[in-house]
Amino acid sequence: MAVVDFGIAALASVLGEPRDVAEEARNHGANPHVVATMGFRTVHKAPAGTTTTAFGVAAARTALDKAGLHLSQVDYLVVVSSNVPEYLQWDLSAAVARDLGLRDVPTLSLAQGCLSAVQAFEYIAGLFSIRSELQTVLLVSAELICEEHVNRLGNGTNADSDGAVAVVLRRGHTSLRWLASEQLTDPAYADFFRLEYGGRAAPTPPPGRSNRGIDPARAIFDFFEGAAQPFAEYARMTDARIADAVDGACKRAGMERSDLTKVILLHSNQVTLRRVADVLGVPLDRTNAALAAKLGHFGGLDPLVCLDIYTDRGTFTPGDNVALAGMSSGLHWFCTLIQV
Repeated sequence: MAVVDFGIAALASVLGEPRDVAEEARNHGANPHVVATMGFRTVHKAPAGTTTTAFGVAAARTALDKAGLHLSQVDYLVVVSSNVPEYLQWDLSAAVARDLGLRDVPTLSLAQGCLSAVQAFEYIAGLFSIRSELQTVLLVSAELICEEHVNRLGNGTNADSDGAVAVVLRRGHTSLRWLASEQLTDPAYADFFRLEYGGRAAPTPPPGRSNRGIDPARAIFDFFEGAAQPFAEYARMTDARIADAVDGACKRAGMERSDLTKVILLHSNQVTLRRVADVLGVPLDRTNAALAAKLGHFGGLDPLVCLDIYTDRGTFTPGDNVALAGMSSGLHWFCTLIQV
């Protein structure tokens, strides 16, 4: 049994405008053959001038409406975003609270890469455990790509989308209940996927350089000094550790991997998703691979967007066990289990 009893009263997603991946690849100068192998068909882009804050607020308002709750019933706000922030030395959770109209409600900002949105359930479980007065926690995850720093299709592994999801979590809610979460970390690879310029170490790039010119996959290959075998072993290890995280969460919940109805993963390319499905020992159609191809990669909120879509479709039946899992920069592997 979970140490504290809470569940999802409502979910709501706000997505950017859908764009054809093949056309966007031409616009972004990406290799069309590489893009074709990724298997993404659609990427979602926010309208010009839209902010991460605005996307998060829109998703939050819709989720509260779906739950039939007033803003005054929110006891705690948790906001997640792992992309380039709107401003430095600035708190997104406070900005979302301000624009929502929340007053005197504590907030928490999480920015631990793609781990944060799914792992937030464990942090929220802690809040419910130590704050007996909490009845409703609003979780908001918003990701907008900053194209001055990141090429949406430039690294040949993902098609990065813009979007937000909000989750209304209620103490004692009997459906979509949190069961357990697990996180694994290997800090040996802490520098993988980082942006080189804009932080304190290198506030500005040297002439002729930019973050957009960095290929994360190439940086990883260089880490292994171009040796193909260690690079391949690293790739196999990253897939295997997703399975380890899923098994760890299942152990905490007193179940087996075979008890899972669905495994919802981060929206990697189709090649990676097939590999992970094989490692997990589940058919590809018991993952979210088909949705990933239609949506693009929204960072850490991928599994929550899929959970929202599947819930609206009526995909699940009461008692189904669903795993939300993936890998994040850091490196981290994570899994949260939800029971429908």
